[in-house]
Amino acid sequence: MSTNVLRTADGWWAVAGDRAVRVDTKARTTDELLDDRDAVKEAALSGEAGTPVADLAALSPVTTPCRVVCQMVNYRSHARDSGFTGDIPPAFFRKASGSVSGPHENVVRPAHVKFLDYEIELGLVMGARLPVGTVVTEQNLHEYVAGLVVTDDISARDIQLTRTQFYESKSYPTFTPTGPYLTLLEPDDFAHLLDLRLKLSVNGELRQDRTLSDMIVLPAQALTLLARFQTLDPGDLVLTGTPGGTALKAPPKAVEKIGALLPPALKWKAFFKSQAKNPRYLKDGDVITATIATGDGHIDLGEQRTTVADAT
Repeated sequence: MSTNVLRTADGWWAVAGDRAVRVDTKARTTDELLDDRDAVKEAALSGEAGTPVADLAALSPVTTPCRVVCQMVNYRSHARDSGFTGDIPPAFFRKASGSVSGPHENVVRPAHVKFLDYEIELGLVMGARLPVGTVVTEQNLHEYVAGLVVTDDISARDIQLTRTQFYESKSYPTFTPTGPYLTLLEPDDFAHLLDLRLKLSVNGELRQDRTLSDMIVLPAQALTLLARFQTLDPGDLVLTGTPGGTALKAPPKAVEKIGALLPPALKWKAFFKSQAKNPRYLKDGDVITATIATGDGHIDLGEQRTTVADAT
């Protein structure tokens, strides 16, 4: 059975329902906590009344610095929204770990960013070193992935598209809200991954809602592909793509054909002029709610709730 772990400024807590018991550990980082899982289990099984979770100020359960690696266009619904057809080659990019923030912190929009978007993603937290050349299978996935987190891959679309800058557009501080829980998995829990449902709402309006069965490249294959060139260490974070429903969508085919005839500067100017009419982009005061869980509650990563705030 999975165990939810919460991190606060005072330490780590094992969560059961609406209560949490402090973990007796000296671990300061996520990878150190993963080396002390016996202490987590002891807290979870202690039977103590604990502290109300609502009284605890949750921090990101993934500590930094760490590697933050992301998959591009990894849900069929997102591929359709983005205008992709045919086979989509697996692709990855990096985010700065300085973008990782807590599950209830404000998402701060820089003054020069006009088109801010959301992307709920399942985060894999590595529990063992993944050397270059490793082959990960469904049978040994549990040997490399320790747990899961809710993440939101916040994106500055005007930076991403006009400058072809994935790294900058997704790496501003607070652009990777993470948590509230690090959900530590037992080997049997991995059989339930495809039942996980990702749901994201803005101001109570449901925007994204898909299970992992919509994924194109599943976690074991993704880690194998990453291991062709990338070493990962315990505590590193892998974001596995987002479902359809983001604010950004590809223009209709007729508009796309006309745009292809324009010089790049004019094409993007015309595109973002049309995007300015799209009310789904995030604005100051918007409240983003994100959850990932199986329908039967066997795995539940908790609720992330963040508010967009313009930089002052």
